[in-house]
Amino acid sequence: MPKEAINITALQLLLSKKNQLLALVYATFLLLFPNFIQAETQAIRIVVECPDKKPVAIHNNTTISCKSFSLFWQSDSLTPAICRYRLIPGSKEWSPWSVRNSATYFNLPEGSYLFILEQRNGSIQEATIHINLPFWETMLFYIGGIVLLSFLTFFLIVVLFRQRIRKITHNIESEFRKTFRIKQKAREKTTGTNALAVKEQARIRSRKYKKVTVLFADIQGFTKIVEHINPETLIDELDRFFFYFDGVVEKYNIEKIKTIGDAYMCAGGIPNINRTNPIEVVLAGLEMQKFMLDSKKQQTGELGFWELRIGVHTGPVISGEIGRKNVSFDIWGDTVNIASRMESSGTPGMINITGVTYELIKDFFECDYRGKMPIKYKGETDMYFVKRIKPDLASDEQGIFPNQKFYIKLQHIRFGDIEKFILDKLENELMDGLFYHNKSHTKDVITQVEIIARGENVSSEDLLVLKTAALLHDVGFLVEYNNHEDNSIQFAKEILPQYHYPDYQIEQIVELINITRVGSKPRNYLEKILKDADLDYLGRPDFISISNNLFKELNQHNGKMTMAEWNKKQHRFISEHTYYTATAKSLRQVHKERQLQKLEVLVAI
Repeated sequence: MPKEAINITALQLLLSKKNQLLALVYATFLLLFPNFIQAETQAIRIVVECPDKKPVAIHNNTTISCKSFSLFWQSDSLTPAICRYRLIPGSKEWSPWSVRNSATYFNLPEGSYLFILEQRNGSIQEATIHINLPFWETMLFYIGGIVLLSFLTFFLIVVLFRQRIRKITHNIESEFRKTFRIKQKAREKTTGTNALAVKEQARIRSRKYKKVTVLFADIQGFTKIVEHINPETLIDELDRFFFYFDGVVEKYNIEKIKTIGDAYMCAGGIPNINRTNPIEVVLAGLEMQKFMLDSKKQQTGELGFWELRIGVHTGPVISGEIGRKNVSFDIWGDTVNIASRMESSGTPGMINITGVTYELIKDFFECDYRGKMPIKYKGETDMYFVKRIKPDLASDEQGIFPNQKFYIKLQHIRFGDIEKFILDKLENELMDGLFYHNKSHTKDVITQVEIIARGENVSSEDLLVLKTAALLHDVGFLVEYNNHEDNSIQFAKEILPQYHYPDYQIEQIVELINITRVGSKPRNYLEKILKDADLDYLGRPDFISISNNLFKELNQHNGKMTMAEWNKKQHRFISEHTYYTATAKSLRQVHKERQLQKLEVLVAI
């Protein structure tokens, strides 16, 4: 055999003999001291500890009130005992043998458990642990709590949702009522009676108008034309002419009165009163004549020539309805008779107007003077033929259709209508207690806007937009005191289309109204002009009296403030304020500094 194999075998024999000797010694020890192990086992103490509670010595039956706990054991021996343990139910297997003296368990369900602690020598120590949780820690309590909390949460959500819906509904109703009031006020224009209203109401009504432009149109030589064409063709041709005339008068907001045979009668300035009706009626007359001229070029010899005479006069009329079964709308007065005389004394293919109408339209149209014509009971009146729109105001070579410059110029006249309408409302319909934001303030802002704008050399269209924004910037006070700018904007969007403001101008006006809010900073030149005009009173000699009116108004609507507090507030505001335009600075800066000195004296008192 190899030498190494012999040595291994000898070593194994030596170890075997050593183990046998140790076993003999251990057996002898057990015979001499049989109660030693028993005594050691009995000396082990087990303690249970729950979270936030003091440790408790465990007995055979111990009740605890927690789902998570720790077990500790300790013997009196100086040598740590080698043990393993198991919790039934809870642990599927024994723990490894170790000198560890603690075990921790988490989230055990309620019930009874057996804890077994086995020592290396085979001794076993058992302890029964009962987990009896308080009712607020039981699963049923948790489930009930979750159900109750879910119900309360659902109930709270329902209550909050209903409150939210109620609030939203209230806000919607409030906004609807406010919008309806704004629409109603925007449409409360001074009107007369039109033909449709007469037929619907079927009652006698009449109204007098001070400035109405009446147009009479008559086909020249109609009696001779009738002799050469059959009735069906005649009616078709007349219907074609009058259908086109109806479209033209509707385009220019003119009221059709009636047709009598081959005569067509309409009037501008009724039922809605306006200042532009002479210009609009003449524009309609030019389009009518152009249509007839174009039709004449297209006619054959079989139909003959259709030529139109038009007469126009401006003056007062009375409108109303006549008849009982077949109610019809009509107008009466010398104005109607004079317009008829202008037509009968006119020339085919021309528009014959009186001197009164000429004075109202001469800035827009080229006219030829014809001389005077005697009018029964009225004396003589001048007559003019309207040739065309002035070249710089026309969009075509014939001078029939107006250009953008024409419409801007016309809008300046139309502004007088909307100004009267708004100022009348501010005078008659404002709430009580508006000592500052009233008709006088609006008129002041309009005046200052025009002064500053002309000083800054703005264009005619920009001046129109500025004046309109100044007119409407405080009209929201007709509805409510707070957030009046929003109401003013809504009012502007509602009323300006009625006065033929295009969309882009309305957008500009809305932005200008927005800039009048307290603390808003102007972003462009027009906004600077309006901002300066709105705060023009800061540099006026009557600043103190105007400031006191604003003080009274704020105290009535937004709480109480002493005069001393108001003077300090005004002093701080004026100290930080600056005019944006050179014109406003030259007009008001010196006076504003004087007002600041007066306020410094008042603040110091």
